[in-house]
Amino acid sequence: MAHRVHDQSRLPVAQAAVLTLPPSSQAKDLRPRLTALDSLLCGAFAGAVAKTVIAPLDRTKIIFQVSSKRFSAKEAFRLLYCTYMEGGLLSLWRGNSATMVRVMPYAAIQFCSHEQYKKLLGGYYGFQGKALPPFPRLLAGSLAGMTAAMLTYPLDMVRARMAVTAREMYSNIMHVFVRISQEEGVKTLYRGFTPTILGVIPYAGITFFTYETLKKLHAEKTKRSQPYPYERLAFGACAGLIGQSASYPLDVVRRRMQTAGVTGSSCVTILGTMREIVTQEGIRRGLYKGLSMNWVKGPIAVGISFTTFDLTHNLLLKLHQMGSFIH
Repeated sequence: MAHRVHDQSRLPVAQAAVLTLPPSSQAKDLRPRLTALDSLLCGAFAGAVAKTVIAPLDRTKIIFQVSSKRFSAKEAFRLLYCTYMEGGLLSLWRGNSATMVRVMPYAAIQFCSHEQYKKLLGGYYGFQGKALPPFPRLLAGSLAGMTAAMLTYPLDMVRARMAVTAREMYSNIMHVFVRISQEEGVKTLYRGFTPTILGVIPYAGITFFTYETLKKLHAEKTKRSQPYPYERLAFGACAGLIGQSASYPLDVVRRRMQTAGVTGSSCVTILGTMREIVTQEGIRRGLYKGLSMNWVKGPIAVGISFTTFDLTHNLLLKLHQMGSFIH
């Protein structure tokens, strides 16, 4: 009799355990998660949209960067106009095919690796699933930029060559690879690699850091977890403006080194290239040539890129949620 009473007294506890455990485990299993492939696709699309929008300005900037011609807004507009008159509207996007071949894997790898580095550093510092503190936030961006740059650098070289040459010299992307390899050697495909890595560390780090920080501050101030699209554009524009201004001289140096084979320049080292630029053109008009144009195109490109990535990322997340709900 006592044994029966003892069993009955334990029954509600056992039932409560049985009834409460499965729903929490089920909720955990049904929670949608985006895969690395999802991040790759979102990143590739974001990079393609952003670079296509600002391609004419980007090409104009590269042409000024690799020449000794003085930059001004008037000269930049004249170059755009002359390019249009000589080759038609599509000539303003010359080299954009190489840009797409390069920027889609670059942006895909950068955004995807940024998500992975955030998870890795979040687990290491004890902030899994939360906003990272400042230093890990900066580190995640720098590591993402370095990873993308290292894996896609030859495509950046090809894109720079196509941007500053006539169609008769390089007919397509493969022609650039073949001709550079035959005439200048395979190592030329990696000329300018060091200043690229040195430049991408502060650029990617500061850009991602600024964007993530502004989103965090926005969420704390407005109590909204997701900013509106125009707010994302503004955050991305600020991030691009600060990041590109910090690393711009190294961008000029790498472009000079990448195009040395077709411009007749003897630029083969970072210090030698910087010395040549400063001696011939000065610091402000040489190392910062085209920066004002970058202040126009850079924020636009970064703003569009970050906004497109976030919106497509959220769209895929909702699609996964709908799929989980249906199943």
